[in-house]
Amino acid sequence: MVGELVRAELRRVDWASLKCGCGDTAEHVPLLIEAVITAGTPRDMIGYTLDGHVEESTILFECTPPAVGVIMAALAGDLSALARDVLLQTLSSVAAGSGDYESDAAGAGLGDRCRTHARGGFWRLVQLGLTGTAEDAETVADICAYFGLGGDGAAFYQAELRDRMRAKSKRGRRV
Repeated sequence: MVGELVRAELRRVDWASLKCGCGDTAEHVPLLIEAVITAGTPRDMIGYTLDGHVEESTILFECTPPAVGVIMAALAGDLSALARDVLLQTLSSVAAGSGDYESDAAGAGLGDRCRTHARGGFWRLVQLGLTGTAEDAETVADICAYFGLGGDGAAFYQAELRDRMRAKSKRGRRV
C-alpha cells in the first residue's frame, strides 16, 4: 500500500518537467515507484524498475533527487521486505553516484540534492540497518558512507551497522 506521505511527496514534484534516465520526461517515475512499493512478489515488478530511470550504475539524472525524497518517505512507512530491499539498493546506487560536481541552476549538484533528502531520513535508515537483515545493515552502512551521513557520529554508526552485519552473517552461517 502506498502511504499518504509517499503520495504527498509524489504530488509535490512536477515530474513532467524533469528528465528521466530513459530519455523521456519523468512523468512515469511515480508509477514505477508505486509498483515497487506495492509489489508482493518479484513477478509483480516485471516491467517496473527504477534502474535506468532514477539511476543507472550510479549515474544520476534530473529526476533522481526528488525520487530520493519519495524513497525516503516510503522507507519511513510499512513496506514489504521486497520493496524495502529494492528501495535500499536503489538508494545505495544513488549514494554511490552522489559525488557529482555538476551544478544545477540553483548551484547544487544532483548528488548534493540527493544527500539533502537522505540526511532528513538518517535516523530511519540507521533504524532499518540496526533492525533489519545483515544485508540491510551493510547497505545502510554503505549509503551513510557514500552520502557522508551521520555528522560527528558517522564513524560510530557505520561501525555499529557493519558489526551488526558481521554478527548476523555469522549467525546465519551456523544455522
